[in-house]
Amino acid sequence: MPIARAPVAVCSWSLRAENPAQLVECVRATGARAVQLALTGVAENPAVWSETFARLADAGVEVASGMLETVGEDYSTLDTIRATGGVVPDATWPATQARAVEVARIAGAHGVRLVTFHAGFIPHESGAERDKLFARLREIARIYRDHGARIAFETGQESADTLAHALDLLGDDTIGVNFDPANMILYGMGDPVAAVARLAPRIAQVHVKDALPTATAGTWGSEVRVGTGSVDWSAFLAAIGRVPATVRLAVEREAGDDRVGDIRAAIELLARHSVA
Repeated sequence: MPIARAPVAVCSWSLRAENPAQLVECVRATGARAVQLALTGVAENPAVWSETFARLADAGVEVASGMLETVGEDYSTLDTIRATGGVVPDATWPATQARAVEVARIAGAHGVRLVTFHAGFIPHESGAERDKLFARLREIARIYRDHGARIAFETGQESADTLAHALDLLGDDTIGVNFDPANMILYGMGDPVAAVARLAPRIAQVHVKDALPTATAGTWGSEVRVGTGSVDWSAFLAAIGRVPATVRLAVEREAGDDRVGDIRAAIELLARHSVA
C-alpha cells in the first residue's frame, strides 16, 4: 500500500514547544511516535535546540522529515504572503539561501532524507521572474542533494496544474510535493482530491490538515480540526493510496487552542481509515 505503514508523524511546530524536553512531552501526549521537525530553530538557536535529536531518539520518537522556514514569511494576508513567501523575494533570498545551507547540513548529519518548505507563488507564465525563481529552487535542490536529502514544495499557493507544470519545467526528479489538502482550500486553489491525481507522481509526503473555504474572495479560509472541514477524507486517503510512491503522513495543526487534542483526533480519524 503506498501510504507508509510507518507511524503517522506530527509537525513539531504545531505543538509550540519551547525546548526539546517539552517537545517530547507534547509528542507523547498526542500519541504520535514520529515528528516532522522544524529545523530552523536547531540551526539558528542551538543554545535551546541542539539536544533535540538526542532527546527525541531517547524517547523513541522518529524524525520522519524536516521543515525549512524561509526568511521573512508574513502570513497576515494573502497579499503579504504573496509578497514575502518562499524564495521569491530578492531582499530575503541571500538569507534564505544561507539558512537552507545550514539546515541541509543538519539534515544530512542526522539522516533526515526529506525537507519541505514553501517555494513561494510560482508564476504560471514564462518570463524573467519565473526563470529567477526556478534557478533558486534548483540551487536549493542541489544543496540538499549534496547532503543526501531531497526537497518537497508545499501545495496551496497555486493550482495543481501550475505546480505540476513547474515541476516538469524544473526537470529535477528529486524535487517532490508535500501535499497539504487544507492549503488548497485555504488559498482557494481547487479540489484536493482532484489535485492528488494531477500531482501523484511527485507526492513525497502528506500534511493531514483540514479547512473551510472563505466566503470572501481574496481572504484566507479557516483551518479547522481534521474531520470538521471540507476535506473528504475517505476520498482523499483513497486517492493518496493510489500514489505510485510510498507516502508518509504528518498531522499539522496551525490554529486552535487545543493542539494536542486536535492532533489526537486527527490520528484517531486516520486509524478509523486503517492508515494509523
